[in-house]
Amino acid sequence: MIKDEVRRIADLARIHLEEKELEHLTKNLDSILHYVTKLQKLDVAQTPPTSHVLPINNVFRQDSVKPSLAQEEALSFAPAKHKGAFKVPQVIE
Repeated sequence: MIKDEVRRIADLARIHLEEKELEHLTKNLDSILHYVTKLQKLDVAQTPPTSHVLPINNVFRQDSVKPSLAQEEALSFAPAKHKGAFKVPQVIE
């Protein structure tokens, strides 16, 4: 039965599977489904939902105004420039 489901999913995805690949994927899917069945037996009523195992905190710093490069200074490093901008090779026709 699981083998038929794997074959049907492969057909829907337009993926051609050889018999050996079909057998391998069927075994993998079967083991995944058995594991999910085990997980469904766990009592998680008192467990809060999480998106990460460890707490994640953003690291923020204070913004501070600092002088930036002048246009002329930035363009002085450019190998090519045109009308006050960096000149780059055309990549899209």
